[in-house]
Amino acid sequence: MTTLAVPGVLDQLKALSHEIRYDLIRHLAGGERCVCDLEALLELPQSKVSYHLGILREAELVTAEQRGKNTYYTLRQDQLFRLGGALLNEIFTGSPSLTHQSKSIC
Repeated sequence: MTTLAVPGVLDQLKALSHEIRYDLIRHLAGGERCVCDLEALLELPQSKVSYHLGILREAELVTAEQRGKNTYYTLRQDQLFRLGGALLNEIFTGSPSLTHQSKSIC
């Protein structure tokens, strides 16, 4: 049995770094959306929207639910909040002071 890796901070940031995926997240912040709604909002073909939603799913930033012929996507706000906290923790780990540099080269 293989274990799927949990996406890390960089994986999630990479997923968000593409303009289309960032726009998808912004639209999903307003609530659940069907792929057809997202196509219309972004003025993109279904294949491109679905591709980018798949990347966001792999990064665990959105969830999908099939209802009949349509797939509805929801933003995982909990993951975005965790991402913000994890990013700050990784950046500021071990930083004793933001104004004093004890090992400056100048």
